[in-house]
Amino acid sequence: MNSVVGLLLAAGFSRRYGSQKLLEPLPSGDCVAGMACRNLRAGTDHVVAVVRPDDQDLSHVLAQEGAEVIHFDNAHLGMGATLAFGVSSSATSLGWLIALGDMPSIKVSTIHALTDALRSGKSMVIPIHQGRRGHPVGFGSRHYERLTALKGDQGARAIVEDHAADGIEMPFDDAGILLDIDTPRDLVSFAHKRLS
Repeated sequence: MNSVVGLLLAAGFSRRYGSQKLLEPLPSGDCVAGMACRNLRAGTDHVVAVVRPDDQDLSHVLAQEGAEVIHFDNAHLGMGATLAFGVSSSATSLGWLIALGDMPSIKVSTIHALTDALRSGKSMVIPIHQGRRGHPVGFGSRHYERLTALKGDQGARAIVEDHAADGIEMPFDDAGILLDIDTPRDLVSFAHKRLS
């Protein structure tokens, strides 16, 4: 598959939020993960969403948004394990844009630019806003073995740090790359920013 996959990690347990935050409604009427998936789908070639098998409502929402939904039985092992599972499910891809289900405000234009950079041969792309690194981070196929070997809850940060020389930092006027929804207060803040 000569394409860039948007890998949406949506298998978390929302412990800080207290309930399934990914299904919480936004002012637009979309739910958190639905909007994150829609944006990712618009800017990549194909979206693979990793979801827990017991989260059927979320699976349905993401499938309706056009994602290929895959279920990970061992999501309790952490984000690293979830990411490795998702990448291994699309082993022949040109690259992966790793996105989080609780980040619904990333601009489609940002996702397009990161995807284009991977298509052009960049092996790692990292979005930057006002000097801060954000999401989604993109990895070319050369990182497949490291990505699929991830374990625990560390995500791909170690890969980014170990291969800093390979990484291209891309600046964006897009605060959405830094904004995730971890608590009910975050959701209220998100709604206020959107309405103001």
